[in-house]
Amino acid sequence: MSLAFLSLPAQADTPWKLVKTYPHDPTAFTEGLFFRDGTLYESTGQPGKSDIRQVRMKDGKVLRRVALPPQYFGEGIVDWGDTIVSLTWRHRQGFVWKLDDFTRLSGFQYEGEGWGLTREPRWIIMSDGTYKLRFLNPETLEEVRRITVTWDGKPVPLLNELEWVKGEILANVWYDKRIARIDPGTGAVIDWIDLSPLVAKIKATDPDAVLNGIAYDADKDRLFVTGKYWPKLFEIKLER
Repeated sequence: MSLAFLSLPAQADTPWKLVKTYPHDPTAFTEGLFFRDGTLYESTGQPGKSDIRQVRMKDGKVLRRVALPPQYFGEGIVDWGDTIVSLTWRHRQGFVWKLDDFTRLSGFQYEGEGWGLTREPRWIIMSDGTYKLRFLNPETLEEVRRITVTWDGKPVPLLNELEWVKGEILANVWYDKRIARIDPGTGAVIDWIDLSPLVAKIKATDPDAVLNGIAYDADKDRLFVTGKYWPKLFEIKLER
């Protein structure tokens, strides 16, 4: 583990500083990420390589994993109670797993593509690669409503990985170096978190190695971010 407590120059309305840097599996095509009970849970994509894993933060070791059936391209995950809910990309197929041992419990279907997942106190929130976010009933996983995400009155497409943080939805935008802070009531982007300094630190040469993956430790107010094929996971502190 490396430590850094120096502020990095963020060029956005929401300033932030880098707190710590942790190892991250550079072969993981990160699609979903959440923090629970001291560890990270991560989902990865790519046909034949998609899995869901529990990861020890201090060294990036995979403590437990389950592979998706090889035809599926894994996408977002979220915890709900003692389960994990997961999406696949274009198969319109989701799954529910036991949190403690990754046993697959059931499946569900949805229209369109599956991208990211997070949750708020009442609903699970899903992105589908468009400028819409869907709110799902966590018991039935049926859609109950949608919001349109906008910035300066214009739709924000390609919404990807999601995280619920202090009453806001944080969203990666595919191929963007910024995270959007979204008002869950109106869909309006409050402002942006520009993480281009972290992207520069990675020095990725693969065009698919984009910023993607947000997890929040609410108990300790810690925010973690990473990307596809990134060798590092970063803890940052928003200064707002």
